[in-house]
Amino acid sequence: MLIVDLNGAGILDTYAEAFPVWIARVVITGASREWAYRAAVEATGFATSRIGCPCEAGIEGYLATGETPDGREGVSILLCSEKKNLKANVASRVGQCVLPSPTASAFNGFPEARSRFHIRMHYFGDSYEERCIVGGRRCWKIPTMEGEYVGEEMFGAVPGIAGGNFLVMGEDQPSALTGAEAAADAIAGMKGVITSFPGGVVASGSKVGCRNYRFPMPASTNHPLCPTLKGRIKDSLVPDGVRSIYEIVINGVDEAAVKGAMKRGIEAATGTGKVLFIGASNFGGKLGPYKFSLQDLFR
Repeated sequence: MLIVDLNGAGILDTYAEAFPVWIARVVITGASREWAYRAAVEATGFATSRIGCPCEAGIEGYLATGETPDGREGVSILLCSEKKNLKANVASRVGQCVLPSPTASAFNGFPEARSRFHIRMHYFGDSYEERCIVGGRRCWKIPTMEGEYVGEEMFGAVPGIAGGNFLVMGEDQPSALTGAEAAADAIAGMKGVITSFPGGVVASGSKVGCRNYRFPMPASTNHPLCPTLKGRIKDSLVPDGVRSIYEIVINGVDEAAVKGAMKRGIEAATGTGKVLFIGASNFGGKLGPYKFSLQDLFR
């Protein structure tokens, strides 16, 4: 069954499969929004997929001066991983990406979270560090060549969801990419979600496992959704007329956040008039317990 009345595009009768993660929010501030953004970009590098990266991370959005502990402009990022790995990921990215960035500071973005951890940043001060209070929060002041680094060591963690997704299908690559770009742009800046892949768009969607090699692979190309294999394989899921597909993958703090981002992204993609179909990736429960029906988003 198809819904074909969303800006002329067909919404396939399928669902996105997602899995649970733990999420930390880091608020990065700077002397300017540009310096906060540069630190945030570094801190979210090499973090597209848990398949081969230490964690999944992305920029959540910009923060005004009244939204940050130190009253400076900022950028919030979300880091997603298994709970046991979250502390190490936050510590390494704050220590190696935020601390060295000019004028940058890092603060806890989940101050009310019941689950918390320390990252021990003050050890870098080599005994010259000092405690201080910033915006009512206990922080450390560390002497640096620039002057001082100021930031928190206590960070909160909350349960979240990773892998919410939808597929943007077009008659050719430019058409599909136009729709995918519109979707990613529409989602960017939404509270509580990130799209961790470059530009928010995935060109090489994957499936669970690999069946054609003796050595183990946790994931491999999602061959049923590769347009160039249509006609060569029996299990192709590529609709007729589709020659290019992009995936938008969304991590969020809860189901409502993921659903909201999926809906807004799909509306933006189909609104370009370039999209033939919207689909989703799922793996029969092998990936995770969350199921987000595409058609239910518009009922």
